[in-house]
Amino acid sequence: MKSSLLHLLHLSDPTLPIGGFSHSYGLETYTQKEIVKSVESVRVFLTEILTHSILPNEASFISLVYDACEQKDWDKIIELDGLCHASKLPKEIRTASQKLGIRLTKIFNPLIETELIQELKLALKNKSINGHYCILYAIYAHELKIVKQEALEGFFYNTTIGYITNAVKLIPLSQDSGQIMLFELLPVLEKLTQKALQPNLDVLGMSATAFDIRAMEHENLYSRLYMS
Repeated sequence: MKSSLLHLLHLSDPTLPIGGFSHSYGLETYTQKEIVKSVESVRVFLTEILTHSILPNEASFISLVYDACEQKDWDKIIELDGLCHASKLPKEIRTASQKLGIRLTKIFNPLIETELIQELKLALKNKSINGHYCILYAIYAHELKIVKQEALEGFFYNTTIGYITNAVKLIPLSQDSGQIMLFELLPVLEKLTQKALQPNLDVLGMSATAFDIRAMEHENLYSRLYMS
């Protein structure tokens, strides 16, 4: 078996062909409304959405599902998947998460032969699991023996580079400014990873209202480059 580092690079690769490039998760709305229109405003946007939306939602679910995998608690995984589904208020974000998740299964389900993956295949067939990206990411990370902290770091990196790539196209920004911004945000990603290791259950699934509204507004934009 390949090293866990190579598996992490594969699982969290931003170029993985699951369709992530086609979603802006509300960023396109922010740019068209000229709320996000510069390097500094992108930096603020990223810091806020990572801290107040990604951390209490996707990152926390990854952490909790990973723990449930450790305990072989499939019922807990199903419960967390249901909470994840219910917490995604904008239809666009909920649908995008499921589409990415299902495409992820087409890559990794045939490659991993474990008891837990067999449970996952059956649950997907019976539609007893919604198949959200973060839930499946956690399952695959565990089954590939990726350390939990590194799995979370990979997820935060993947999410951040996705937003930066979209911002470079939408505003537009130079490629160099995008890379500088990524470098400067790495300490933020490290801090968020530490918080996600022990999620705050009181804010699990918390709605970041402004981000949700922009995601809902996306389908009514005059012109769109992205699906969400």
